[in-house]
Amino acid sequence: MMAKSDMDSGYRYTIPATGGVSLLRSARPHRPMQSYLQSGVRPGPRDGAMNRRQAGLAMAAFALAQAAPHGAQAKTPDDASAGVSAQARALYARSLVVDANLSPPLRDTLPLPKAALDMTRQAGVTVMKTTLGGFNEGFEDTVGEIALVQRTIEVHPDTFMQIRTSADIDRAKREGRTGIIFSFEGVAMLEGKVERIELFRDLGVLVMQLSYNDVSPFGAGVLADPQLGLTELGRKAVASMNTLGVAVDLSHAGPRTTADALAASTRPVVVTHAGCAAVYPHPRNKTDAQLRAVADKGGVVGIYDLTYLTPSPKQPDLDDYMAHMLHALKVCGEDHVGVGSDQGLEPFDTSPAGMAAFQKDEEQRRKAGIAAPGEDRPNYVVGLNTPLRSLVIADALLKRGVSERVTEKILGLNFARAFKEIWVA
Repeated sequence: MMAKSDMDSGYRYTIPATGGVSLLRSARPHRPMQSYLQSGVRPGPRDGAMNRRQAGLAMAAFALAQAAPHGAQAKTPDDASAGVSAQARALYARSLVVDANLSPPLRDTLPLPKAALDMTRQAGVTVMKTTLGGFNEGFEDTVGEIALVQRTIEVHPDTFMQIRTSADIDRAKREGRTGIIFSFEGVAMLEGKVERIELFRDLGVLVMQLSYNDVSPFGAGVLADPQLGLTELGRKAVASMNTLGVAVDLSHAGPRTTADALAASTRPVVVTHAGCAAVYPHPRNKTDAQLRAVADKGGVVGIYDLTYLTPSPKQPDLDDYMAHMLHALKVCGEDHVGVGSDQGLEPFDTSPAGMAAFQKDEEQRRKAGIAAPGEDRPNYVVGLNTPLRSLVIADALLKRGVSERVTEKILGLNFARAFKEIWVA
């Protein structure tokens, strides 16, 4: 596909072979290896490689783009939305729905296709926290990606809005638009500079992590030495986030970094997308002690629908997802659990072309040293591979005896409450 260039900025927006949105700097020199070593971030096969959720989004975007001209749907596993009860549909329609790690159907050219806009509206998600900057995007690329999403919102104001305050969450529900919370999972764009946190906060990035899966200048991720905790720079970063009203997200933080950040933060912290180690032990799943500590701090834990929910080679299904969700509810309490899919809104494409793209992106993650155990299966949960995944989750909660009141909290009220408490600068 032809790239779209902005001659003033020097950026070009393009769909790579796997689809989706990639932001590349025209004629930008590669960062020297020494700069990665100093920052603690390992390079991928190219500067600015996608994280796993972005890779899934890219493949889904490719599938939709290929299917659209022929009026056909991309091949995806059957989802469970057809069997949802009338009770769940009514509850979902009135609920504030917040997915703490979900990507909208972005494209390299605007306006977005009608199919993408229709899917967004019909999904019924009030607000999605969306990761920008991948796991190792540099400063310029990340700023350009923010600009691309802002431009998308500008072109489609009836569909999207940027969430900059807690009041915007209620506004998105009231106006029937999909709110997007800008967030970071990686830290390369900060380039080891705590003052960058304020700059990106001014651009509307409201949720940030201290590391991806490996070591960073601020702390350590789940694949690093578990004894590595917050660095002195990391403590300054947490203090800056607290002062500026940026949520500290510990989804990818290792055990010691998690404990240190919980102790250092004066505000609630969040785990926007994870699972429960007591249900299935995995580096990306949190222990009961960590879950309780986040809840005791006033935070919220979002349960993801990734293959990390079950041991290989089993493809996780809705029952597996609910085992993690119900365990988190038991450990954390009804005010501290939510949904954090770690997916794109568009379903994962299981066609031969989609699977080939998946394998290519997984190879990139392995070469970059950030692939977690269990990334050997397609990145979806059977039954939740649908834009209506939160509706399916609501139905599953009700069918398992969870009350409507608690279900509404899990669907979005809990994260909305936590963000309101955190974002006050």
